[in-house]
Amino acid sequence: MNWESICLIAFLMCLFCICLCHRIQPLRHIFICIILFVLGFAWNANYADRRLQNILSQELEGKEFIVEGRVVGLAQTGGAGAKFPFAIDDMLIRGETRTQFPKQVYLSWQPAWRSQQTIPEMIPGQRWKLKVKLKRPYGSLNPYTFDFERWAFHHDFGASGSVQFGELLQADGIGLNEFQLRMERARHHLRKKIQSALPSDARYVGVIVALVMGDQNAIHQEDWGVFNATGIGHLISISGLHVTMLAGVGSALAAFFWRRGSLPLRIPVAKVAAFFGFLTAFVYAWLAGFQIPAQRTMYMVGVVAFALWTGRNPRSFDIWWWALAFVLVIDPMAPYTPGFWLSFGAVAAILYAMKDSSGLLGIPTGKELEVPWASRVVQACREACRVQAVVTIALLPITLFWFYQASMVSPLANAFAIPIVSYIVTPLAIAGALLPEFIGQWLLLPAHTTMECLAKLLAWLASWSWSVVWSSQPTWWLLASSALGMIYAIQPGDLAISWRSRLCALTPTAILFMPWSHVEGNAIKPGEFKAIVLDIGQGTAVLIETANKRLLYDTGPIQGKHDDAGQRTILPYLRGRGIHQIDRMVISHSDSDHVGGASSLLKHISFGGMMGSLPSDNPLLKNLKTRKIPSFPCRYGQRWFWDNVEFVIWHPHESTHFQKQYSMKPNEMSCVLEVRNKSYSFWLTGDVERQGEAQITERLASVMPKELGNRQLIFMAPHHGSKTSSSIGLVNMLKPDFAFAQNGYRNRYGHPHPTVTARYESLGIPFYLTPETGAQIWTFRDNSLGFTSWFMRWEDRRLWHRQ
Repeated sequence: MNWESICLIAFLMCLFCICLCHRIQPLRHIFICIILFVLGFAWNANYADRRLQNILSQELEGKEFIVEGRVVGLAQTGGAGAKFPFAIDDMLIRGETRTQFPKQVYLSWQPAWRSQQTIPEMIPGQRWKLKVKLKRPYGSLNPYTFDFERWAFHHDFGASGSVQFGELLQADGIGLNEFQLRMERARHHLRKKIQSALPSDARYVGVIVALVMGDQNAIHQEDWGVFNATGIGHLISISGLHVTMLAGVGSALAAFFWRRGSLPLRIPVAKVAAFFGFLTAFVYAWLAGFQIPAQRTMYMVGVVAFALWTGRNPRSFDIWWWALAFVLVIDPMAPYTPGFWLSFGAVAAILYAMKDSSGLLGIPTGKELEVPWASRVVQACREACRVQAVVTIALLPITLFWFYQASMVSPLANAFAIPIVSYIVTPLAIAGALLPEFIGQWLLLPAHTTMECLAKLLAWLASWSWSVVWSSQPTWWLLASSALGMIYAIQPGDLAISWRSRLCALTPTAILFMPWSHVEGNAIKPGEFKAIVLDIGQGTAVLIETANKRLLYDTGPIQGKHDDAGQRTILPYLRGRGIHQIDRMVISHSDSDHVGGASSLLKHISFGGMMGSLPSDNPLLKNLKTRKIPSFPCRYGQRWFWDNVEFVIWHPHESTHFQKQYSMKPNEMSCVLEVRNKSYSFWLTGDVERQGEAQITERLASVMPKELGNRQLIFMAPHHGSKTSSSIGLVNMLKPDFAFAQNGYRNRYGHPHPTVTARYESLGIPFYLTPETGAQIWTFRDNSLGFTSWFMRWEDRRLWHRQ
């Protein structure tokens, strides 16, 4: 059923309900709710259907196209390349023009390997002719990690791809009526102006850009760590306070000029000021990238202006509800972003908790005009402290759900960061960006200097050992139970009278920090273990858990200097689970797609030790030595027991040690690990190839069947399923019941090789690939084997049950 049919059915149902409303008055509220629900469902169906129709067809993946179109958004620049949204007008393939093709794609233009190619500056509005290779929106699917496919669906990107070469056809292809594209070009010029006005080595130029126009891509990851640890991350963006401040400036200027002469006799000054305040908020919200906090503030200012023009007096929560409705109608995917919950949640908490407050922030009203100014200052400080406490408490569950952490120094850090950022750094930065360059430079420099001093103070606070408390992502029932107590704790009223009961109401919040994985019904018992095969791309990373121990086998690939699987995938997963310590890291060998994320993980996760097959000059060994983490080589014959689960090393040979150069290539020295209990065996093979597999086969022949026993076996296809591995001798010797491989989607190596896939199929062995399944969770109980594919995470299949 297409969206037109859904809308027709929704329209007919609405007419039916309207007719019933006239006939049955007592039920009119119920019918109104039904009407709104049906309309909302039809609107969302239309939204989803249009985006699904924009996705690239599977048969076109990996092919080269010549496309013409325009850059329609701000480009992300990093290193020597650029990533940018591109709207396609014409597409040519093999000399034929096709009409059914994604209207908008997300492209990456990077210089060729070891080339001196210079990537041109991509400016919104430019028209280009590009040679591209596209694929459907695809991202790794893991619990608690960034979902690229959801992000691409939200922004209506029907494909992503790479640019091979391009030709600029038109430098400015923006029409007179294309407001959004003009705003994107204005954002580009603002960013360039700020970057050119500040020194090239200015550390916080990315923060200044983010405060002015909401582009956070240039902020260093280390700085984000400090901002999040101190709880001021909400300030390093376009917050509602910034939009309100500019709207106030716009309305004040309009009122100043309008009250001259006889103009107020035609239209009252208040109405003109309200209109220009909304207009200022509207323009700035678009300059800020139309982020949700900016949208929310703009709509609230608009509702207030509309009420003033129509002679209405709306309640505070009426304004909030209208802004919420506008955001959801325009962007139904907004609830999938943390900014939506943080922005609307903070404002709702303030409106609920402070509705009985008088003289908020020292603004005198009514009888307060007779109160001395000193008393008003004291009252303003009290109210400001209460607002900060209300926001901190109310947003705690949301923060834990999205970021798995709570800042203990947040109240202190925000106490001075909010006034400094909101009333010093941001006004100077915005004025410096909007004013002519010869004036703006002298405003941007003090803004950056102030931010630099603030960052040093924040870094000192973040260095405190107790500055951040980490937890796991709370479940819905934990969020609900804690929210009930928080609603009571932040309710309006005199704190002096009810502070004891408010504190008691906050005690259930402690359950958010409890390690619920140990008390849930599916907890691992002694003799059982779980294997989480992460969807890591072209690399390997597998987490093994027993009742009380954890082992991480490999740490995934690294891409560039600042992008590795440890930071991008493994660390978010561990934090979402509330895991802060791993007993042992096993590194199969020295290839970058297996050791790439280790450095990032060592900065944030506590490791008890490392074993692996590494040359003695590998930087990881030096890093481990600096951190005083013991390390030892992986050798055949090593075995140990954790919680009645046995770990056995099958390769490399027993005389292996850390040496500068091995006799075999790194792949053949891979550390091969078997994890087993009395019923199941799980093999991790790294990148071992034919020579190493032959040695393993010989060892198996000398100990079978005593060593392996009658266990059901799950086997990792060596070397991601390459044609130089999964030899028929080893596969026939082990006779695995299931096999899996970790590889990248449409990777350039062609893994897994078709001959390997056919080999497993011919032997009747189910072969699970992470690009198809997402993360795989294998659970090994005493008498059952559970398998969960994250791509089909609602399906928990029992693959085997022993009587």
